[in-house]
Amino acid sequence: MSSIVRVEALSKHYGSNGVRLEVLKGIDLNIEEGEFVAVMGPSGSGKSTLLHLIGGLDRPSGGRVWIKDRALNDLDDKGLSQLRRQQIGFVFQFFNLLAVLSARENVAMPLILDGVKRAAALQRAEGALEAVGLADRKDHRPAELSGGQQQRVAIARALVIKPALIMGDEPTGALDTRTGDEVVNLLRQSISQERRTLVVVTHDARVAAHADRIIYLKDGEIVDDNRLNSGERPLAAPVSGEAS
Repeated sequence: MSSIVRVEALSKHYGSNGVRLEVLKGIDLNIEEGEFVAVMGPSGSGKSTLLHLIGGLDRPSGGRVWIKDRALNDLDDKGLSQLRRQQIGFVFQFFNLLAVLSARENVAMPLILDGVKRAAALQRAEGALEAVGLADRKDHRPAELSGGQQQRVAIARALVIKPALIMGDEPTGALDTRTGDEVVNLLRQSISQERRTLVVVTHDARVAAHADRIIYLKDGEIVDDNRLNSGERPLAAPVSGEAS
């Protein structure tokens, strides 16, 4: 298998006036196509920072990041935005849906921003919502949906661009246990069916148990990197068409 993410000597620090906080300290990492990787560690270990640097949401203080064969360090802000729109789907803890738009319009938004005509974007959005069991909620706004339904809309928005890489930052953190399990199963099915790669930051061992590989961070460094075989993690259950 080939690498979709390659990270070399990645570091990130913040600070001024002589005070410096080292968040990541020379991370080296390769993630292969089709992997489901969970990133774990205590609060402040650098998990979300690592995700944001890999996803091009922030720039490193040192080191380099490649997505497939594209070096993120060499891209300007416009190039990074284009890469994110076309190659990377993001799923966050608090959904980040636009309150004034319907579910279908929220899902279509990344396509429209990338130049797809509105009618075509809305049609593709309907297909993505159907895939996550929300075809009958396409015209509902976020306030009319449960937390689990909103996260399914967010997943549909991430999937509609047909990304090579999906990145989740605590995607089940705002959900109850049952709904969180359904969301993780849905994400796992999406990568299995389309051979996408999924990288999820989580504090939840139940989420990590679905992964192929668990990376542990502590104090800005990788302290463990475990690959799980199929007998060590549960298989994804079919996703019900009934939205939670």
